Amino acid sequence: MTSITKSRWCWRKDLSEFRGLTDFERTGFLLVLEWFENFRLRCELPADRNAARLFWKNEVIKEDRPRESWQLDQWGDAIQWYLKWLDACAEAGADHRSLAERVRAAVYSACSRRGLEPRTKQCYGAWAARFAKFAGNEQKVTEVETATQFLTSVVLDEDCAYSTQKQALNALALFFKHVLGIENPVFGVKLKKTGTRVPVVLSQGETQRLFIELDKPNKVPKKTDGQYGLAARLQYGAGLRLSELVRLRIKDVDLERGTVTIRAGKGDKDRVSVLPKSLLNEVAAQIERGRVLCQGDREAGLAGVWMPGALARKFRRAAETFEWFWLFPSRQTSTDPESGVKRRYHLHGKVYNEAIKRAASAARIEKRVTSHALRHSFATHLLEGGTDLRTIQELLGHEDITTTEIYLHVSMGANGLGVTSPLDGLCLAG
Repeated sequence: MTSITKSRWCWRKDLSEFRGLTDFERTGFLLVLEWFENFRLRCELPADRNAARLFWKNEVIKEDRPRESWQLDQWGDAIQWYLKWLDACAEAGADHRSLAERVRAAVYSACSRRGLEPRTKQCYGAWAARFAKFAGNEQKVTEVETATQFLTSVVLDEDCAYSTQKQALNALALFFKHVLGIENPVFGVKLKKTGTRVPVVLSQGETQRLFIELDKPNKVPKKTDGQYGLAARLQYGAGLRLSELVRLRIKDVDLERGTVTIRAGKGDKDRVSVLPKSLLNEVAAQIERGRVLCQGDREAGLAGVWMPGALARKFRRAAETFEWFWLFPSRQTSTDPESGVKRRYHLHGKVYNEAIKRAASAARIEKRVTSHALRHSFATHLLEGGTDLRTIQELLGHEDITTTEIYLHVSMGANGLGVTSPLDGLCLAG
């Protein structure tokens, strides 16, 4: 295969054969280098000196985890050995990456050529890397039979949801078609349908308590979860998915009409949802804060915000205009991993979701609360308030109304259960 080069270089093998270490030192080297590799892959960083510096700063040197001087010395020597090993690989013209990394990189490249979303690339790349580890070598990773065995283990042994099984299947289909060049790979595996699960829904009282906790200062100095209160209210008030919330841009909010436009939502479809009247002043203030931040970025000479490929080519200066700026921008700038350009991205979904979980715990909501529970609650509370199912379907952006009908199973209003337990009747009669 042309896009996944073979490599005989492996730092673990070379470390085991290196004669300049005692068994104790070798064990310490192995510990910190495995730690570093996991950090690097988790953060999707290339193997280089910059990744080593980030690892040392973010993982090794921590105020809450004091290290012994001998540990720092040994771990520093391990990182130096690894960097010298990388230099030796470069001098020999060898690819030092593992098979899983090479497969992941090849899938990333194929996804980029097809214009797929970053999250899709991450998902497909992760499945391809898992498959490479399952295959074990360059020969088996090219065999459809091995892929069938892997998918069968996912379906039968891991008890994954049906959507997860489809993700694995689609990822391997892309790998075989667009990386290996196999035109029509046929995997002899039958996906297993899983049952419908009732969504987690908050009561109106729980929702209010959640918002109150989000507005309180965090215990971490100089940090606050209060900035997420508006985002949570907007997600609940408009029924947005997490990705739709964080990707909102200034131009997508119409304060006069009271609407929010969701661009390229699930299925690459646009739709319009309601902007709660109670949030108009807060959203207007958020827009003005964004205006100041955008102006500061322009004065600092930062690149404009990220834009989809086709729009970025068509409107080359639009990324620097305020209407394309994020409604919920991140507090810090970051470097785009693909282009290497430093710019300001939107609020990180994981950071926001963690704030939701902390607030739910503080509010003593004994449910598995994520940001998506706010979207479920939006639909359920509308249904209980008498809104018809078709309108809710349009607001949520569901393609099929049967997807929206799941809220009938959790609604307690006239459109839902709407029944009284016979036990309550006995108690009243008594």
